[in-house]
Amino acid sequence: MQASSPRHDTRAPEGQTIPEDTQPAQRTPKAGRDLPAAITTGAALLIPAVLGIIFFELLLILVATVLLSLGVWEVARALETKGLRLPKIPLFLGAVTMPVSAYFGGAEALTLALMVTGIAIVIGAAIARVEDPGRSIVSSLFVACWVPYLISFAVLLLEQPEGEWRLAVVVLLVVSNDTFGYIVGVLFGKHPMAPKISPKKSWEGFSGSMLGAMGVGMLTSWLVFDEPVYIGAVLSAVVVVASTAGDFSESMVKRELGLKDMSHVLPGHGGVMDRLDSLVFAMPSAFFVIVALTEDSGGVPLGL
Repeated sequence: MQASSPRHDTRAPEGQTIPEDTQPAQRTPKAGRDLPAAITTGAALLIPAVLGIIFFELLLILVATVLLSLGVWEVARALETKGLRLPKIPLFLGAVTMPVSAYFGGAEALTLALMVTGIAIVIGAAIARVEDPGRSIVSSLFVACWVPYLISFAVLLLEQPEGEWRLAVVVLLVVSNDTFGYIVGVLFGKHPMAPKISPKKSWEGFSGSMLGAMGVGMLTSWLVFDEPVYIGAVLSAVVVVASTAGDFSESMVKRELGLKDMSHVLPGHGGVMDRLDSLVFAMPSAFFVIVALTEDSGGVPLGL
């Protein structure tokens, strides 16, 4: 038997370690994540969501309830690392009932579902006799509002005239915000927006997000809805600001809890909330802008 070549044998003699500079280099993806896994996971989430938006709304509601339930589980689990015990059953019920209520009953039913979820949280904390019930209840109410309630405004958009296309455009604007912001930030980013919260976000990237999303928004107003382009411009600007606030909100939560990702349930992406954070404030903001500015929704007349 031939002896292993010293050049290729990286095993250390027994009881010794190989110096760091002689160990085989580990290949790290340029983007910092497993890109093939990220693309596969993204497609697995995006395809049923798009099919649901355009063709089969109940499929979208199913996808929403699954993602919101996972988001609730992630945030509750993350908060429990700080010694909090949250009543999870009321939170899961809220994650299911809020989007369903929004779909079948509109804004009033969504608000009622939030109120019932809050009552169930208080009752659940009392029955479970959790320690420090005040902090537990407040934290649970935060989770219920931050995850299922605000994101369920996406379902309310479906009830607007041309709601399927309105929701698709808002999602496109959120994607445009992320895409243009990333490209411009990587190429030109020098001035951080909030270095203590999210060091990688720069004012240059934010400007790229704003200009790129506004271009997309004005095109969709003109080509898809045949309405004044200022509606697309206003909607895009609001969505970019709201999406950025959503990114910062999750970054602050993770920084407070000492986490890099909310979880690892989505290969290549981290946690569900790492993907939904931009939607948290964007969906209710977009809903109110669309209701206020579009004539078919009872807002400001457009024939000016």
